[in-house]
Amino acid sequence: MAPELIALATAFGVVFLAELPDKTMVATLVLTTRYRAWPVFAGVTVAFAVQCVVAATFGGVLTLLPDRLVAGVVAALFGVGAFLLLKESFAKDDEEDAAGAAAPAVSFARAALTSFGVLFAAEWGDASQLATAALSARYGAPVSVGLGAFLALVAVAGIAVLVGRRIAGRIPTHLIQRVSGAIFAVFAVIAVWQVFA
Repeated sequence: MAPELIALATAFGVVFLAELPDKTMVATLVLTTRYRAWPVFAGVTVAFAVQCVVAATFGGVLTLLPDRLVAGVVAALFGVGAFLLLKESFAKDDEEDAAGAAAPAVSFARAALTSFGVLFAAEWGDASQLATAALSARYGAPVSVGLGAFLALVAVAGIAVLVGRRIAGRIPTHLIQRVSGAIFAVFAVIAVWQVFA
C-alpha cells in the first residue's frame, strides 16, 4: 500500500476511535437536537476542515500552544452555551413545547455559524487535533493525514446528527435543552479544571 494511503487510513482510524465517545460527538448531537440537521452538519464540517488543515499544516507546533489558554476559551464557550440552553428551556411553557417543532425556526446561517463556533472551539487543542499534527509530522504526508482525520470527524458528526434527529422527534424540546445545558455545563467545568490543574 502506498505511504499516503497508509497515512490516510491511520489518521482515519485513530481520529475516529478517539472522537466516537468524545465531546465532539456529544456536542454535535446536542446541536442537532436544538437546530435543523443540515446547518449543524454544514457548520461542524467546516469547523473540522479548518481544524484539520491547521493541524496537518503545523504538525507538532500545535502542541506548543498554552494548554490553560485553550482550556479557558473552551470553558467560556461551553459555559455560555449551557447558560443559553438552560435559560431557553426554562422560559418556555410546557404546552408550547409539546405543540412546537423539535428544531426551532432559526436561519440556516445562524445555526451553521453557532455549530461552527462550538465545534471549532471544542476541537482546538483536542486529542484528535494533536493526533493529526503528530501523524502529519510522523508520516510527512500532511494532505493524506489531514484528509483521513477530516473524514473521520465527518463520519462521527454524521452519526451524531442521525442520532440527534431521532432523539429530537421523540423527547420534548425543553427536556432536551435542559439535558444539553447540563452536558455543556459539565464540559465547561472539565475545561475550567484543566485550566487550574
